[in-house]
Amino acid sequence: MNDTLQQQLGLPPADQLGFVVKNLEQSMEKYGPLFGPFRTMDSSVRDADFRGESKDVKLKLAFGKTGELEVELIEWISGESPHSEFIQAGNEGMHHIRFRVDDCDDCIRKAESIGFKRFWYKTMEGNIKFTYMERDNDPLIIEFLQMPGND
Repeated sequence: MNDTLQQQLGLPPADQLGFVVKNLEQSMEKYGPLFGPFRTMDSSVRDADFRGESKDVKLKLAFGKTGELEVELIEWISGESPHSEFIQAGNEGMHHIRFRVDDCDDCIRKAESIGFKRFWYKTMEGNIKFTYMERDNDPLIIEFLQMPGND
């Protein structure tokens, strides 16, 4: 059976591509002609489960579009997260693909059954959850976002 990863996990179409960048302002200028105009926000994620420990992170974010697909630019400011790992490893660029899902925890179980591991996870008010999933020898990071009532 040659099902795609998306079919194996029963996922809707991807709704976001995330890029981790070293300088948000320069990246918005550079990518504005492709994905702009951008809207920006500062974001703090407190007490997220990152690799089995509770960690905080501060990020600067910008959101643009290409058709229906959201493009997120992420500048790591401080703390620990997948974004800090990425930048500290000397990387910049495409980081993750996001899927909006109805049940984040069910998607985690399905992804784990085919070798993915949950490494960043947070539950927030209003039954909002997100997670990043990775697997060995695969640079693809998958994000699942459960955000009821905000489709």
